[in-house]
Amino acid sequence: MDDKIQAAFEAGIKLGALYHQWVGTPISPETAHTVETAIENAVGLQPFVEDIRASINTELMTLNSFGYSELAGKMFDVRITTKVGSSVCHAELRLEDEYPLMKILSIE
Repeated sequence: MDDKIQAAFEAGIKLGALYHQWVGTPISPETAHTVETAIENAVGLQPFVEDIRASINTELMTLNSFGYSELAGKMFDVRITTKVGSSVCHAELRLEDEYPLMKILSIE
């Protein structure tokens, strides 16, 4: 398989897994940074991940009477870089047109 295709696949599968693994996590504005770091540390362990940056938009949280929210896909702003062989893929997961969109930004 071509390294570019594999790098793109690795980016996509990691963003999809990240999305489904973390959506629904109890979160508050005070704990958002901890969750961002946990996402970066967990996904960063996986093969082919060169870099990952996760940010959670706390302005989109609606706190319940207990003082927390549930992490929703629309809150994610994630950039990931994967590398297979000499091919590097840059991809993201972020809110676009009110939808948490995953897309390939570039493949080198």
